Amino acid sequence: MGPTPRRARRWRWASLLGAAALAVTAGGALACPAGAAGTNVDFATHCIPPAVAGIPPIDGTTTANVSADKTSPKVGDTVTVTYTVVTAAASNPTDLALPADIMTPTGKVTLGGAQSGDITVTGPKKNPPVPGKAAFPSFSMTGTFTVTKAGQITLSPGDYNIHTSYILELDTPCTVITPPAPVSQTVTATDGTPANTRAISLGSASGDAGAGVTVSGKNFTPGAAVTLAGRAGDKQTADTATVTANAQGSFSGSLVVNDKATTGIVAYEGASWNPDKGAGPAAYAVNDNTPVPAGSQKLTTTVKAGTLSMSQAGDSVALSGVDFGQGGASTGSLNTVTVKDFRGGPAGWSLTGKVTDFTGPGARIDAGRLSWTPACATKAGSPSTCKAGSAGTVGNAGATLASTADGTLTGGEFTVDARLSLDVPAFTPPGAYSGVLTLTLT
Repeated sequence: MGPTPRRARRWRWASLLGAAALAVTAGGALACPAGAAGTNVDFATHCIPPAVAGIPPIDGTTTANVSADKTSPKVGDTVTVTYTVVTAAASNPTDLALPADIMTPTGKVTLGGAQSGDITVTGPKKNPPVPGKAAFPSFSMTGTFTVTKAGQITLSPGDYNIHTSYILELDTPCTVITPPAPVSQTVTATDGTPANTRAISLGSASGDAGAGVTVSGKNFTPGAAVTLAGRAGDKQTADTATVTANAQGSFSGSLVVNDKATTGIVAYEGASWNPDKGAGPAAYAVNDNTPVPAGSQKLTTTVKAGTLSMSQAGDSVALSGVDFGQGGASTGSLNTVTVKDFRGGPAGWSLTGKVTDFTGPGARIDAGRLSWTPACATKAGSPSTCKAGSAGTVGNAGATLASTADGTLTGGEFTVDARLSLDVPAFTPPGAYSGVLTLTLT
């Protein structure tokens, strides 16, 4: 055979390589970054060999998974995903062994749920030799995305392409026939704003005009300047003072109260009152020392301020079971929580919760997989109205279960409930898993 036919045959083989090289990497599958592995999913794939190959399109089934290095990210975090093709839609169709290090995979991962779009993923130009007619080892591609919304974000394998660099530069694109492919991984993002646990207490609940009251605070930012201020309903008075939180975030200072309309005292970081950066109002009243006219008698009584408290109907919840290999929602109901606000001041309250990871036999279920749908009811006659928190992820960062707003006069009795749902990965090892949900009332 002359030189020209041999060259033509080499080009033909190169074309076959482009058509056949659907899933090759160095030494088998590439290692995934540390994080949660996704579930293997199957999806129908349509692969188109290069035109010069003379091979018809290949329709087959791809088995793949998507893993993420963070399954409970916060908004603004960068998440690294790894798309691994475990079994490609085709194998080497020729008797020709494929040489090493000629293939570069690229692809995309499809986002769904709280965030949409595609993530571009790439793999290295690295593969072992593949014997003729042999199955291809798996290959992996990685990419990143930035979390922009809180909630559950699904990750599905998408289209992929094999670029071969052997005599010719050729591409073999493989597309998902019915997109999107099944969900392989779910991450649950939180808004990144931790619950505000700042709190203050007063040395006394009342005093004469011009007298000082001791204000003590905790859980403020260490070293922060904190403003102490009087409040008259929803407005700040002219009575202010400044203190500095110590290394533990605590402080104790004095505020001189002159305004007789004062109904409460707040403490906050920053230039102005912000409930996310402050605490209070703590109820405070200025004594009325107006002289009694001649021939009159001044009658007085006292309504004693109570406390803010909560109780719960039980301390354990049995969620519904799920099947190994299927996973999904393990559901139940939070034991009813009763909140009693008998302080009688202008301050509202906030009930927050956070949960630990669920641990079991040799495995764990990430805290970010627990979500809730809160509900809240207000007892008739209560000055305040209870507002249920938003449905969504609980996680270990915390979320609001229920709250009431600040006002001129707040208080009342409230019952709080929530539907719970734990998203259990399909192949979580069988056994009992438990986590601790902690509720905090401030």
